[in-house]
Amino acid sequence: MTKTPNPNDQTLIDHLIDLKKCIINTLIIVFLGFCAFIYFSEYIFDFIRSPILPYLGDSGGLVFTAPIDKFMAHIKVSVLAGAIITAPFWLHQLWIFVSPGLYNHEKKMGIYFIFFGTLLFLVGVLFVYQIVYPMAFKYLLTFGGSTDKPMITISEYLGFFITTTLLFGLAFELPLVLVILGMLGVVNAEMLRAKRKIAIMIIAVLSAVITPPDAISMLAMLTPLILLYEVSILLVQYLGKKEVV
Repeated sequence: MTKTPNPNDQTLIDHLIDLKKCIINTLIIVFLGFCAFIYFSEYIFDFIRSPILPYLGDSGGLVFTAPIDKFMAHIKVSVLAGAIITAPFWLHQLWIFVSPGLYNHEKKMGIYFIFFGTLLFLVGVLFVYQIVYPMAFKYLLTFGGSTDKPMITISEYLGFFITTTLLFGLAFELPLVLVILGMLGVVNAEMLRAKRKIAIMIIAVLSAVITPPDAISMLAMLTPLILLYEVSILLVQYLGKKEVV
């Protein structure tokens, strides 16, 4: 196995210069994405708040308590949308920085990991948006009758939405993480089976911490993660038997 030919061995300063270029290019790409989406920020924000709107009742919608709150919310969603949509481009910049130090087989696996990692993340985001949020908001905002009216601020909801959505997306990376650990020899299928009960307990605790404070949301996250853990065992068993060439 040989690394990609490199005529000049780079020094630490050279690596830092390359890293600086990578960061600058990434920031430029995200900024261009932000500029493109600031015009559509109202539509993006409509999409973000749509899961909670049906359960706000007569309150009419989200509220803001400072003149700048709504403006900053649109800035945040534009940056977020720009970063997500331009992900292939800034991931390519990251790949340019990392790939010279990788072996050929590692480059091939890296492409697969990026693809499936992105796919799993999007599945997690779609799951929380389509399933968890409607159930959680329906339970939390209608609990205890209709006498009390919700008054949720834009900044509170946006912070909750972004944090919870990202955590769900990252949680769905579980199979990829375990497969990588399996290929590195850190874990194997037998170990994952033997530690299944402990793993489920850890998943349950994380589900309780990450999700909104109701049993429905916790179960909505716990169930797919347990299934993903079982799938991970099969993947680790399958990939662990294959020698990378």
